[in-house]
Amino acid sequence: MLNIVLFGPPGAGKGTQSEKLIEKYNLMHLSTGDILRAEKKAGSLLGKRAQEYSEKGLLVPDELVIALIEDKIKSNKQANGFIFDGFPRTVAQADALDKMLNASGIPVSGMIALEVKEEELFTRLLKRGETSDRPDDKDPAIIRQRISVYNNETTPVAGFYSAQKKYYGLDGMKSIEEVFVLISGIVDSLKK
Repeated sequence: MLNIVLFGPPGAGKGTQSEKLIEKYNLMHLSTGDILRAEKKAGSLLGKRAQEYSEKGLLVPDELVIALIEDKIKSNKQANGFIFDGFPRTVAQADALDKMLNASGIPVSGMIALEVKEEELFTRLLKRGETSDRPDDKDPAIIRQRISVYNNETTPVAGFYSAQKKYYGLDGMKSIEEVFVLISGIVDSLKK
């Protein structure tokens, strides 16, 4: 089973690349952002709790996100593998994911990190905000907060996987197709 952590700051292109990976490798996409937005739209208790955090540009607490991901993995045991998009966002989440997957004998294969300059992230998110219904992509202050939270709270996750020799960083500033070629090369090497 192939389990890929697709990593990068908001606006790095994780969603775009995930779609391409799903098509090519028949993996299941687990995007915490998508799952949480669906919960919010459904008006669930989890969705309401998550919305309180995201409206401020803050991360949803680990225990809520971990429970959600664990439920999705258990209910999709027939999958060829998973793309984790937006998860793990903290070292505690990475540790919990590793324990969860290792207990099932399906460890994380690798973390692929899309590295993009901060100014470009800001531009991409504002542009996405023109067409998305996401208020967190339209407010420059919230965008700055999201990038700051990523830099301060999420980047240590890269060290977690780097210590396991599972970290693969690549230039996310290239074109969508060029980035996908780089990602595909990494994924193909992990399949061996």
